[in-house]
Amino acid sequence: MPQEPSTRDAAIARQGEVMREFMARAVLFQEAVARSGGLNGTDLQAVGLLLSEGPATPGELAARSGLTAGGAVTAMIDRLERAGFVTRTRDETDRRRVIVSAVPETVMARVGHVYGRVAERWGEYLDTLTDEQIVFANELLERAATINREEMETLRTEGRGRSAESPSS
Repeated sequence: MPQEPSTRDAAIARQGEVMREFMARAVLFQEAVARSGGLNGTDLQAVGLLLSEGPATPGELAARSGLTAGGAVTAMIDRLERAGFVTRTRDETDRRRVIVSAVPETVMARVGHVYGRVAERWGEYLDTLTDEQIVFANELLERAATINREEMETLRTEGRGRSAESPSS
């Protein structure tokens, strides 16, 4: 007779399902927000990284976003600059370096209302939780973000290894 999974095993399996659903909905939500602001999802995420982590050189922005340094990141920065989401300036200490910065006013004007609405709804929900539940939720999401960031780096590293292999390998 097959053994029933434990309550813990069932809860862990359910958590995996919930996380997959959450991640899919988060990606689709970000794409919808980007479109509402006249961008694509990758471009909006790059602006978000500049807002949260600060200005960056094009190479640093490529590393943060997982884009290929060079053509792909340059084209993205060009699009974002034309749309008014970022500016490029020369580094004060090394005039050869270009620094890309987000323009918060443009972000707020174009997509801020969407994030404001979500923040309000999320805040209403968080008000129903205990302090301990909020601390736990923060730890869970921080860990999920760390794991995702580490796995992105692993995928990048594996991709570089595969592209260096010969077709006969």
